Amino acid sequence: MKSQGAAIPIIGAGVAGLCVATELVARGARVEIYDRRDIPGPHGCSWWAGGMLAPWCEYENAEEPVLRLGQEAIEWWGSKTRVTRRGTLVVANRRDLPDLRRFSHRTSGFSEVGRQAIEEMEPDLAGFGQGLYFGAEAHLDPRYALTDLRNALMDQGTVFHREDVPGEFGQAIDCRGYAARDVLTDLRGVKGEMLVIHAPDVKITRPVRLLHPRIPLYIVPRGGGIYMLGATMIESEDRQRITARSMLEMLSAAYALNPAFGEAEIVEIGVDVRPAFPDNLPRIRRRGGTVYANGLYRHGYLLAPALARGVADLVLDNKVSEMVDENRSER
Repeated sequence: MKSQGAAIPIIGAGVAGLCVATELVARGARVEIYDRRDIPGPHGCSWWAGGMLAPWCEYENAEEPVLRLGQEAIEWWGSKTRVTRRGTLVVANRRDLPDLRRFSHRTSGFSEVGRQAIEEMEPDLAGFGQGLYFGAEAHLDPRYALTDLRNALMDQGTVFHREDVPGEFGQAIDCRGYAARDVLTDLRGVKGEMLVIHAPDVKITRPVRLLHPRIPLYIVPRGGGIYMLGATMIESEDRQRITARSMLEMLSAAYALNPAFGEAEIVEIGVDVRPAFPDNLPRIRRRGGTVYANGLYRHGYLLAPALARGVADLVLDNKVSEMVDENRSER
């Protein structure tokens, strides 16, 4: 695909497209990015991510590559944007302690913490007697991360086009996410719902996961009393509205972490559809002159660097990585 210095077109300026572009440019390639709304914003699924770089926690219900490849993402993002390395704290109410034990049996890389340690780490989480601390995990602010990637690419001369790829190119890297389901027929949508709230009376300094039988909650600090609340994974292609049940349960779970969240202001409500393949792992597929990089599911920031590396290996060196799935026959 790379020849005589020709620019490689990339379709999509979300986390996948920007990471792929960053990796290609780092290896000496020229790219041009095509996206009708090329500036990161609420129209993109990756805008609404939690930004947790939490491979050990995610392995609780994910495949092995999420743990292995996700660990590499922490250093990758740390060289591109601001990453906060304060670990992840997992807690449960007394009645849900069996869920905490199950979580510990399915994960690794944690230390068990008791009431005193929890209160020392996060004084505003008083009342939890047991927890798991994943000290090597980290988090970032997705909105700053996307902007930093875009700005760095522009500084290196990458051109962004607010239009579709012209037909005469005949080749491209497709990073459109769920919009590529017209070609990737086994791609499905998983609805995510989240809230951005302002709670200046609560100070939490690291991502906290509250285990709950119905709706496990994560809360991620953004600074200045702003927090991202997320939880839901619904098999649905509806990206328009949050359900009343989801909002009530997320707010109730936040209240269980600290009653002061009951006075929080809802700043934003986010709903979008994450692209996923049947096993919830990303895929790289070559169809004619187009390479499709898709299926990040809920692991966008965790697996996008590995996805980008696999695309660069294939496009520049014709090297087939573990994410390449070229034998899949589309119908």
